[in-house]
Amino acid sequence: MNRQSKPLHLRPKDPKKTLIRLFSYFRFNKVYFFGGILFIILGALAEIASNAMLSPIIDTFIEGKEKRILIRYFLIMGMFVIIIALGQYLGNLFMAKLSQRTIHRIREDMFSHMEKLPISYFDRNSHGQLMSTFINDVDMLTQSLEQGISQFTISLITVVGTFAMMIYLSPILTLLVAVMLIVMFRAIKYVGKKSATNFRNQQAALADMNSYVEEMMSGQKVVKVFNYEERAIESFVRKNEQLRIASTQASTYGVMLMPIMGNLSYVTYALVSMMGAFLVLKKVLSVGNIASFLQYTRSVSRPITMFSNQLNTLFAALAGAERIFEVLDQEEEIDQGDVNLVRNRNGEKGYCWRIPKENGEYEEIPLRGYITFKDVNFGYDEGKRVLKNINLYAKPGQKIAFVGSTGAGKTTVTNLINRFYEINDGTILFDGIDIRRINKHDLRSTMSIVLQDVHLFEGTIKDNIRYGRLDATDEEIIEAAKLANAHYFIKNLPNGYDTMLTADGMNLSQGERQLLSIARAAVADPTILILDEATSSVDTRTEKLIVEGMDKLMEGRTTFVIAHRLSTVRDSDAIMVLEHGEIIERGDHEELMNLKGRYYELNTGAAELE
Repeated sequence: MNRQSKPLHLRPKDPKKTLIRLFSYFRFNKVYFFGGILFIILGALAEIASNAMLSPIIDTFIEGKEKRILIRYFLIMGMFVIIIALGQYLGNLFMAKLSQRTIHRIREDMFSHMEKLPISYFDRNSHGQLMSTFINDVDMLTQSLEQGISQFTISLITVVGTFAMMIYLSPILTLLVAVMLIVMFRAIKYVGKKSATNFRNQQAALADMNSYVEEMMSGQKVVKVFNYEERAIESFVRKNEQLRIASTQASTYGVMLMPIMGNLSYVTYALVSMMGAFLVLKKVLSVGNIASFLQYTRSVSRPITMFSNQLNTLFAALAGAERIFEVLDQEEEIDQGDVNLVRNRNGEKGYCWRIPKENGEYEEIPLRGYITFKDVNFGYDEGKRVLKNINLYAKPGQKIAFVGSTGAGKTTVTNLINRFYEINDGTILFDGIDIRRINKHDLRSTMSIVLQDVHLFEGTIKDNIRYGRLDATDEEIIEAAKLANAHYFIKNLPNGYDTMLTADGMNLSQGERQLLSIARAAVADPTILILDEATSSVDTRTEKLIVEGMDKLMEGRTTFVIAHRLSTVRDSDAIMVLEHGEIIERGDHEELMNLKGRYYELNTGAAELE
């Protein structure tokens, strides 16, 4: 189950496909999309028209025409200025709303989809990588949606419209501007290539540093217990320095583009002014024509410069969008189960399995808790088996224990019961029904798990216990806490059951967290109970409380226990000794001790668990 870090692609592999899929989200907000585009186009066209008004206004001044004509021109230009202001404001407002609503939906799609992915997906992908996609890539996409669409639209309309007006005013001067634009594009290509390389290095260094920080923060206990602080700081300083160098180089080329384009624009402006003056002297153009043309000269280069300056950000955002869509394209956890769990009819307590038959009728089998493994083989990776020919049988109310070395396959057995993974060969039966036929939601609703590493959520103690069954009443929560021996310490807390827990319940002791996890399992009232080394990391006094709570919880339930402390499994109905994925011994404590095999050696100290 090794997690593999995938390489970070900072340029999109298929920009066209990614853009089409991204734009498909706009169908949910058509008003904002088309409204934003419309206002942006109106604003851009109004700006082109306002520049055109300079020609008649200046020529009217020079020729000394009637003031009413000049006033009319000023009113028209004022109207264009108002349209420019409204167009830019409303266009940007609509695009901002479109961006936020689109990202809001993408976040929801990502989270809901990730909740439906199989456990194996999270085994293959690190949490840091997934968090980087969920946060960094989404933030980058947000910025590009807000600025990129409007900037591209403005640039396109402005360039096309401005060139049309320039050709109308003077084809000769337009040719001069076109030559200078070719020079500008050459400069953009050269600087942009250098900038893109360094920008990719910057993003890679940033992702590396973020992943490292997330890893160190989540593993602070390990860092401190092994005195790793200094080396952690040294590693961070090294990664931070790499980021500084990459960011400096990226910024250097990033800030070069605007001055270069600005200076080339001034050169173009100067050349047009000189050539235009010559044409005025030859009476080919009027002074007003030159004034408008000069304004267009400035207008045509500005959007090109701004858009080219955002290309690296746009490509990075598209690459991020590809990673987002890669997550969304992951195959969800398969569930083709047609057997459901329903309440018993005629007011009887309990539940039963409702099994569809070929003739359209249904067979109902009471929920008991029989678990059977028949010749089960399983491997996380193809060609590498973790479990080999596992056969076992558990009756309702029995306690089945698994012991063996680390990596022997103990936890894997329990992971197969709740279908976290699908078996390669063999059959697992629940009350005589192949679990592959049972709806996963209903299957897991019959089970509770108490793990060694307890995961609690930010919220009250009451809410964390209720996580086992969301419709549990306050009274049921208290009863579950009493059953788990957690009620005593909870009622002595300042706010009792309303005490707020921090992430993972770090404001409680390890033992208290474990008692809460038992209470959470108890409130679910499970038929099948799985205890995975639940007492391996607590002191003896706390272990006694936990064991008492677990003993109460196990009464009448089919229980599977994984334990390193062999003293906790001696009263089991059956003990399975696993090594290298195979059951090498089975029986109760007395039988295995009389066998004088692996279990006997572990109990007498002749061998130890690895």
